[in-house]
Amino acid sequence: MLSTTLPSGATLSPLEPWRAEEFAAHLDRAREHIRPWVGPSFVTTDIDGARATLDRYAERAAREGAGIYGIRVGEMLVGGVMFVDFSPATGSFEIGCWLEPGAEGRGHITAAVRVLLAYAFDERGMHRAEWRCRSDNERSSAVARRLGMTLDGVLREAWPVAGVFHDKQVWSLLAGEWEAARG
Repeated sequence: MLSTTLPSGATLSPLEPWRAEEFAAHLDRAREHIRPWVGPSFVTTDIDGARATLDRYAERAAREGAGIYGIRVGEMLVGGVMFVDFSPATGSFEIGCWLEPGAEGRGHITAAVRVLLAYAFDERGMHRAEWRCRSDNERSSAVARRLGMTLDGVLREAWPVAGVFHDKQVWSLLAGEWEAARG
């Protein structure tokens, strides 16, 4: 996928290592907002850390065919979606996301995740999608519901943030449910 326009009007395109400076600047704007909701290794603080994150995803994309994708409004990177995990051997994958506060509420994430779901189910023949989020992340849970996912359960105190353990929801969508959930 080179680039696609989302129904929200934003564009979705691969977020490659050569964009590390742009990614670092974006994280400077989004860091405190997304810190409670994403893994600590994702919230880097400098260009080298941003490049390391993008390098990690680029290697996985080359090996497995799944990566990280930026959401842009105009030329501004405002968030993105990624395959947190992608295992063709088991037919399962996990999708994650992040977004700057100013870009929330416009449908960017739901639309971008649908693109990743279509790729994984339709092109790669995957069987199970997962969406994991803190139980108190109402926006993330709402995306899972809009995508037609089923809440499989809650992992109690499985998400540590700054020494506090939070419950984690696990949502899923199966290949056989994808057609109905396509929306």
